Amino acid sequence: MIRLAIAEDHQSLIDGIKLHLEFEDDISIVGTANDGEALLDIIEKKQPSVVITDIRMPKVDGIEATRCIKKTHPDIKVLAFSMFDQIEAIQQMLDAGASGYILKNSSLEEVLHAIRTIAKGDTYFDANINTNALQSDDTSKKKGLLTKRQIEILELIALGKTSREIADELFIGIHTVDTHRKNMARILGLKGKGELMRYALEKKYKFK
Repeated sequence: MIRLAIAEDHQSLIDGIKLHLEFEDDISIVGTANDGEALLDIIEKKQPSVVITDIRMPKVDGIEATRCIKKTHPDIKVLAFSMFDQIEAIQQMLDAGASGYILKNSSLEEVLHAIRTIAKGDTYFDANINTNALQSDDTSKKKGLLTKRQIEILELIALGKTSREIADELFIGIHTVDTHRKNMARILGLKGKGELMRYALEKKYKFK
C-alpha cells in the first residue's frame, strides 16, 4: 500500500487529487497540508511512503521541506508538483532529494502514474521537462547550474548575510565563502559587486 501525503497551498488542487485517487486500491492518503511546516508534522505523525509537494508554499517551501524529509526519513519518496518548469527549480528539488518532478498542468492520470513509479524506487519526470539539461553536482558548473552548497550560500546572501556570517552558519571558512561567491558570479555570468545579491533576491522570491 502506498501511504501518500500531499502538500499544496491551493486546497482545490488537493481536493482534485484526493477525489481522483480515493478509489485506487493501492493508495491511501494519510494526510494533506497547505504549507511546508504542516507537511513536516504529517511526516512525523503519519509516516507516509510517498509525498507530493509543491515548491512554493508558506512557512517552509518545498525545497527545504524535501531536504528535511530526506535527512530524517531517507526512505520516503518525494514527488515535486509545480508550475515551474525552469531547470534551476527542478535541479534544486533533485539536489534536495526528490525522486521525480511533475507539472501542475499534467493530467491526474499522469500524476497517478508518477506516484506509482517513484513508489517502486524509480524516477519520474514530466514529459515536458528536458532531462538532458539536468546535471549532477559534479557537472553543474559546466551547465551554468549551482551546486547544493552554492545554493545554500545564495539563500543566505538573499537574507542579507555577510561572508563572515555565512561562514559561521555553515561551519566553513570565510575564504571558502568568498571563493564560492566568485565562482557563482562566473557561472551565472554576473558582473559587479551587487549583482549576486540581486540574483539571490530574485531567485528567493521566484521559487518560494
